[in-house]
Amino acid sequence: MTIETREVEQKYEAGPGALPSLEGLPQVAAVSEPETETLTAEYYDTGDLRLLRSGITLRCREGGADAGWHLKLPAGAKGIVRRELRVPLDRPGDPVPGELARLVRVYTRGTGLRPVARIETRRRRRTLRDAAGTSLAEVVADEVAAQSLGTSTALSRWNEVEVELTGGSKRLMQAADQRLRGSGLQRASRSAKLERALASELAAAAGMPPAGPDSAGGVVLAYIREQVDIFMSLDPAVRRDESDSVHQMRVAARRLRSTFQSFPVFMPTPAARHLIEELRWIGRVLGAARDQEVLSEYLLNELASIPAELVLGPARARVRAHFAPRMASARTAVLEALDSPRYFAMVDELDRLVGDPPPAAVAAQPADEVVPAAVRRACRRTRRRMRRAKRAAPGAARDVALHEARKAAKRARYAAEAAQPACGKRAQRLAKRMKAVQSVLGAHQDAVTARATAREIGIRASLAGENTFTFGLLHERVARDALEYQRAARKAWKRASRGAWLR
Repeated sequence: MTIETREVEQKYEAGPGALPSLEGLPQVAAVSEPETETLTAEYYDTGDLRLLRSGITLRCREGGADAGWHLKLPAGAKGIVRRELRVPLDRPGDPVPGELARLVRVYTRGTGLRPVARIETRRRRRTLRDAAGTSLAEVVADEVAAQSLGTSTALSRWNEVEVELTGGSKRLMQAADQRLRGSGLQRASRSAKLERALASELAAAAGMPPAGPDSAGGVVLAYIREQVDIFMSLDPAVRRDESDSVHQMRVAARRLRSTFQSFPVFMPTPAARHLIEELRWIGRVLGAARDQEVLSEYLLNELASIPAELVLGPARARVRAHFAPRMASARTAVLEALDSPRYFAMVDELDRLVGDPPPAAVAAQPADEVVPAAVRRACRRTRRRMRRAKRAAPGAARDVALHEARKAAKRARYAAEAAQPACGKRAQRLAKRMKAVQSVLGAHQDAVTARATAREIGIRASLAGENTFTFGLLHERVARDALEYQRAARKAWKRASRGAWLR
């Protein structure tokens, strides 16, 4: 059985000396006597350290209360917050558990996992407790001995101190940080012991070419790399069906696709077209799952807002029964896609793109000359589609036109996000305003789809002999929502269209 924890910790460079006093920190009523233990861990990765380069560590640890397999995944900025998945160790020498190997497939993609380092830690642990005896944090002083495993072996030793919250607040973490740094300790530059043990191998494996930060190519490439990292980091969360993970992964795919469309000078057209199509494919797969979740929640919330005396028949049960098989089918489709050769080929292509970006003549030009022009094109595209929607006849034609305008606003928003290093606050303001347009048009599209779904469910209820009054009422309420969102979209666009970007 997999156990998941979320660790909030900070590491410090340290010498072999004693820790400063930890008495008097916020909430802390008692500090335990030091407990000593010895931990031995073997770390697994690919030969080119794909996991470590992505901020992931996979180890098999012996000793201590949490002996077993540990997979640590980033869950916050600067490596301070990480998710840890644990699988008990049945027998020493067991292969990597399949459930953990599956979660890192987006990184390994058929490459085997093997031991890359062995680390032994002699640990002195102190527990900080409140007045009730509850553990707030653990402060450990580690003497570390590491051995790299591979074609050559390197030995290293160092000392470090680690503070990990076990129930305390951020205020306690901040106070402990001030106390430790005040005593002369420095925050560690690396969040994992493995990073220090394999520092030279890690530098050699990275092999990422620099991109000029002031060039158009540098600005666009930095944004693409960021979104590729986000997209891949969400793969394990989607496989585990974590809340909002499908939506966030879909957004990352959309951002990547939109960036290739808004900045076509970044890569040759044939390659861009293929990658855009592959990102559109995975976006549709993820979108099918996300859309079912959104629609189900939308209609159930609307039903909850209707007075109880107007909810006739098993309306809520009918809505749940409508969506349950669709959501299950969409979930299966997502998992099948994430394990498909097509998906891994797409990720390979993204890896090659960020690792060895294609030459483009315009990429070397100054970002402040090239990037704003791409943003203006995206804004003008949005303006054309908003005008087209305004001229469209009310009803289905206008609904379709507004949906197309939403797509254009989304592309303009993402282009502005990518342009922020070159264009500063004006791009940031534009991104915020285009997000407002996109959001309200997205709510309009949800209402349009929910209206049709309410009618479909109502028809099925009628054929089953149920009272369908509530679905008629639901249809009318959702139709009213759609009209309200149209009015809100006009206001949002009026605000977004101000400024020089559309001139």
